[in-house]
Amino acid sequence: MKWLIFIPMLLLTACDGGLWNNPYPAHDTEQAGKSQSVYYTVFTERPKHLDPAQAYSENEFIFLAQIYQPPLQYHYLKRPYALVPQAASAMPRVRYLDKNNRPLPDNAAAELVAYSVYEIHLKHDLKYQPHPAFARDAEGKLEYHGLSKKEIGRRYTLNDFPNSGTREVTAADYAYQIKRLVHPAIHTPISGLMSEYIVGLKEYAATLQKARQPDSAGLLDLDKYPLEGVQVVDKHTYRIKVYGKYPQFAYWLAMPFFSPMPVEAERFYAQEGMQQKNLTLDWWPVGSGPYYLSENNPNQRMVLTRNPNFSGEAYPLEGEPGDREAGLLADAGKSLPLIDKVVFSLEKETIPYWNKFLQGYYDVAGISSDSFDQAVSMSVSGEANVSEEMRAQGIRLSTSVATSTHYMGFNFLDATVGGNSERARKLRRALAIAIDYEEFISIFANGRGVSAQSPLPPGIFGYREGEAGLNRYVYDWVNGAPKRKSITEAQKLLREAGYANGLDEKTGQPLVIYLDTTATGVGNKSRLDWLRKQFDKINVQLVPRATDYNRFQDKIRRGDTQMFYLGWNADYPDPENFFFLLHGPQGKVAKGGENAANYHNPEFDRLFELMKNMTNSPQRQEIIDRMLEILHRDSPWLWGFHPKDFVLRHSWLYNSKPNKLANNSLKYLRIDAAQRDELRRQWNQPLLWPLWLGGIVLLLSGWGLWRVLRQREEAT
Repeated sequence: MKWLIFIPMLLLTACDGGLWNNPYPAHDTEQAGKSQSVYYTVFTERPKHLDPAQAYSENEFIFLAQIYQPPLQYHYLKRPYALVPQAASAMPRVRYLDKNNRPLPDNAAAELVAYSVYEIHLKHDLKYQPHPAFARDAEGKLEYHGLSKKEIGRRYTLNDFPNSGTREVTAADYAYQIKRLVHPAIHTPISGLMSEYIVGLKEYAATLQKARQPDSAGLLDLDKYPLEGVQVVDKHTYRIKVYGKYPQFAYWLAMPFFSPMPVEAERFYAQEGMQQKNLTLDWWPVGSGPYYLSENNPNQRMVLTRNPNFSGEAYPLEGEPGDREAGLLADAGKSLPLIDKVVFSLEKETIPYWNKFLQGYYDVAGISSDSFDQAVSMSVSGEANVSEEMRAQGIRLSTSVATSTHYMGFNFLDATVGGNSERARKLRRALAIAIDYEEFISIFANGRGVSAQSPLPPGIFGYREGEAGLNRYVYDWVNGAPKRKSITEAQKLLREAGYANGLDEKTGQPLVIYLDTTATGVGNKSRLDWLRKQFDKINVQLVPRATDYNRFQDKIRRGDTQMFYLGWNADYPDPENFFFLLHGPQGKVAKGGENAANYHNPEFDRLFELMKNMTNSPQRQEIIDRMLEILHRDSPWLWGFHPKDFVLRHSWLYNSKPNKLANNSLKYLRIDAAQRDELRRQWNQPLLWPLWLGGIVLLLSGWGLWRVLRQREEAT
């Protein structure tokens, strides 16, 4: 019987040496095996914005920071964090002027400085990625500008445009992007903040609002409207004029908001019919950085490919003590990037992510609570090391204290939990006492965190260690350590707020609090159950409202929340970058800023204005202490915790050093693809004996069936 012969042939084809469980297309492996080095990692949710004027989330910056080149960046290896040039040829020169625009000395007091002028000189060898927006025909005209709707209708991705081009990055491109920060059709999260600093930007926004009529290309021509605070000096030099003495402005120059934007890209995407095909800056960014987005399938994977036009940047020549011994300077001076392609695969659940990492299909991995005991062993002194199982695979562990905070915020526009009344303050403080974040860190983070006393994490100026930094409205200092106040104290505060035993004294109805969260996965159910129990301790009912991240952002923007769960990673290492999250004039609903709680306290806002432009000093610390006392009393957040980062990496990955502020770190990594391929084969060899056994059983069964049928045929 012919079908019986096919079974052993099928088993033989299974022994061709390939990896049966390889999740990547065959051409990825072929490219990696030839000349390209590929880095494999994950993303958990589609980035909503890839336009550098609109993006402000960590899952967006991980892409943008590889694609765009702001003037500055953070040194990859040095600590404390230090700014160094990126697109700029040197650090910006800063000049101070008085109210009559007369020069002041560099050490002029802040109250005398009316303006600061940042002069930025660009490198001369910067070029944009290949892109159809720059393609020109034989006559030198832009080939894909002015397309008809019919011509666009046949194109769905950038690959459908056969020709591409490039050009040099200019100072005018950087000036153009700054103008875009207040474009009436673009929602820029820092527009309110920057309008307070960049001279004339607030007035420029009003001018653009009046001139919203687009031109024939469907685009508002920003070049028609000069901006007082931004001056293009020459092709490679521009100046930014800001109000007052604002030393933190240099940190903003390391963020994608201040990247160059070629007007050709905007005009290309503004053509009618492009947006319907997702041919937009939010989907296909155009930058001059080390990588460009070559594949965008947010339901499966996103791919960054080396920008062939990128040059002029080398691996750092120095770091901090211990970096050379750790091998982090082995590639010093080499041209960047060291990896040709970065493949991001969508992983929404932690278990498949973890299993693929152990199989060698992801190069790095975080550690979920479920896999912590398998991955990490803790010494008696509390020091974390990889487990014996991980060490046997050559897996290494990196740890760092994150310049981050995770918190639950109260919406101050809400009639129940919001506002500055004493009743509302006592309700918020009662909840702050009841929710035991020490227990949360122990259960769900395996001890990887520090309970927060304020928005400031350790390592940021203004943070105080020990009793000096204690939030005395929530904790007592007992035996040299903070101790959370008792539930009895929380119940007393709740009673004084008018909710004795969890009942509204006016209506007699139970107090119900709604929490908006993006915790939609299966693994988050236990966290929400735990949180309900915390509220139950004071007889308050918690109703979580889970949604996806994009919908959650919309609700925060509208103020359609009561409580919400958020986190914040420092944009730059300064207390202003945390306190501005609670600055009244940057309220989310009123101003579109980053104050998601819509918190407003006049005294806090006054102190913020005094503190924000100061250099670090005892005087600045004194003001910060007063600000923290106001926040402790008002409790606009449940302060939550500051996480500790644990990252595992395989032995074939080199130059990996945690850097929470440098989002553009992929260009420094190096992969030994041959070692990875060999270890993948060792770790993923298929178990063939069950197949052979099954095949033999099938053969014997088939042979037995054939004998029975043959005997019956002979008997007939």
